[in-house]
Amino acid sequence: NGSGKSTTMRLMLGLDNGEGLTTWEGLKLPDVPVPAAMVGAHLDAKSFHPGRTARNHLRMLARASDTSNARIDEVLDLMGLRGVAKKRPKGFSLGMAQRLGLAGAILAEPKVLLLDEPANGLDPQSIQWLRDFLRRYAAEGRVVFVSSHLLNEMQLMADHVIVIAKGELIADEPMPAFVARSTRNDVFLRTPDVDEFLRILAGKGIGAVREGDDGISVLGVTTQAIGDFAHEHQLRLWELRPRTASLEEAFLELTSEDQ
Repeated sequence: NGSGKSTTMRLMLGLDNGEGLTTWEGLKLPDVPVPAAMVGAHLDAKSFHPGRTARNHLRMLARASDTSNARIDEVLDLMGLRGVAKKRPKGFSLGMAQRLGLAGAILAEPKVLLLDEPANGLDPQSIQWLRDFLRRYAAEGRVVFVSSHLLNEMQLMADHVIVIAKGELIADEPMPAFVARSTRNDVFLRTPDVDEFLRILAGKGIGAVREGDDGISVLGVTTQAIGDFAHEHQLRLWELRPRTASLEEAFLELTSEDQ
């Protein structure tokens, strides 16, 4: 919280003043012929006129991109909002408000979606729906730029991660590369020959730590290497598997006060 995620997104859209420049296919956003077809944004779950119905809210947005009424109906159906189209969003739950905001963002089928915490207020089924929808949207050749605190959900959804801490850029790289930076990535094995394993691994300069009575955590090697190592030294293996850090573990490690 407070790292600058939402502010960055507002700066990208020209909603706040600051240094730096964002271009959309080489153009500043005011110079894009139809901005709504370039970027659709949903930054605030309650950014609606309280007296305007959900359908009229979308009709107002549609005027900016000359979007048809048929597309409005299509989006209402897609977001599960057809039944509340004539209702005013001031009485919507947070989850329903999120769906209406997303409906407005995709109305003109933009090349880029810019979403700030879109899963807030959604139940587990709706979060799964959102994940599947955004991945399909991106798979069609578009960009989906999402800010979220739900790190486990982002690990399932995102291909690329940008991490900001205290206003500083910590990472801008593919998800697997970021997670691989964590020291929590290791190979776990179980063996009745723990002491012999540890002795030989130490002799080869390989970092290994005992876990429980028959477990060992090994750093910096692959499961294949451990398997070959055990075969070479005639050591028994009861279990052998890689352990990958979660996005949450990598995030907390790489943004800790000690970094």
